[in-house]
Amino acid sequence: MVALVIALALFFDFTNGFHDTANAMATPIATGAIKPKTAVALAAVLNLVGAFLSTEVAKTISGGLIREGTDGIHITPEIIFAGLMGAVLWNMFTWLKGLPSSSSHALFGGLIGAAIVGIGFHAVNFDTVLQKVILPAVFSPLLAGAVAYLCTKLAYLLTSRHDPETGDKLTQKRGGFRTGQIFTSSLVALAHGTNDAQKTMGIITLVLIAAGTQPAGSGPQLWVIGACALAIAIGTYAGGWRIIRTMGSGLTDVKPAQGFSAEASTASAILASSHLGFALSTTQVASGSVIGSGLGRKGTTVRWGTVGRIATGWLFTLPGAAIVGALTAFLIGTGTVGVVIAAVVGTAVVVYMFIYSRKSHVGHHNAVEVEEAGTAVRFRKKKARKQNLSKSASKDIQA
Repeated sequence: MVALVIALALFFDFTNGFHDTANAMATPIATGAIKPKTAVALAAVLNLVGAFLSTEVAKTISGGLIREGTDGIHITPEIIFAGLMGAVLWNMFTWLKGLPSSSSHALFGGLIGAAIVGIGFHAVNFDTVLQKVILPAVFSPLLAGAVAYLCTKLAYLLTSRHDPETGDKLTQKRGGFRTGQIFTSSLVALAHGTNDAQKTMGIITLVLIAAGTQPAGSGPQLWVIGACALAIAIGTYAGGWRIIRTMGSGLTDVKPAQGFSAEASTASAILASSHLGFALSTTQVASGSVIGSGLGRKGTTVRWGTVGRIATGWLFTLPGAAIVGALTAFLIGTGTVGVVIAAVVGTAVVVYMFIYSRKSHVGHHNAVEVEEAGTAVRFRKKKARKQNLSKSASKDIQA
């Protein structure tokens, strides 16, 4: 059972990767700062690196959310399996709908629902849930949005150009922000690895503690860190193009200065939360930043209908995943047959949603419409450089 739970946890980590790629790369893709496939490859590498930088969030999940140890609840691998099933199915459903919901809250909801049905309300440390899950969920998108709003205002103020004689506006040159987006989006991807990969590390650590193979209160082992880092990196490279479409052009029309401001705000919030051990929703932070940057640019329209859809997804993520986790825990409580049924049904639902998604395929070629994708930084091929050198030499000889 432990091996089955670890496998499901790593698959959840994979879904987390493709579900949250948009957090870092949707805006630079939308502004043409970097090509779509290059963007997801860069995000995958940085997610991999970021996963090794901190384990504070992993400790919050493995030793704070669910009471365990000699003085707490002896949670079983079956309960953790049920919680993961709730998280995975909710992630797949929201991906299918193109909603940037929180993978973190899906995981927490699934675990809470499974623990309540399988053990009781006393199994959940609601103080930790309030302090390190609920409160950050409420305030983080608001704070990130406010910072992005101010950064966008400042960016446009500092780069505005006027004729010194007439005072008329001149052509604005803000191409540098497009290049800067490569740096800020990379920082978001790195920060995402420091926060989201750790959630699966915490779950696997919790399983090992529940199975008695690791002492309570200890942090994730090195092999756990490596496996989770690799799983989220592979998932990130898979793309998650449906959510990239929503984040890149569904909320507002993003310009380079906006994208730069939004990504800088997102990275700052995620890195700070990782340091403090807050299991932050990187999706909520990124969405709040994009909305704030849209409000900060004069003449930009924020699509509040899409915002409402995303907010509704946020609202139902925790209880929705909790219900699925609770139902799975109830089924597993019937014995081995229940475990088999839960595994088979869960796998069938995931496969069905994937097949259904192919009817309206979204990939790197149609996720976001960009006139000149990847034109910010150009690397000339070796052959082209040689041809240019030959032409220069010919001109010198003729001269």
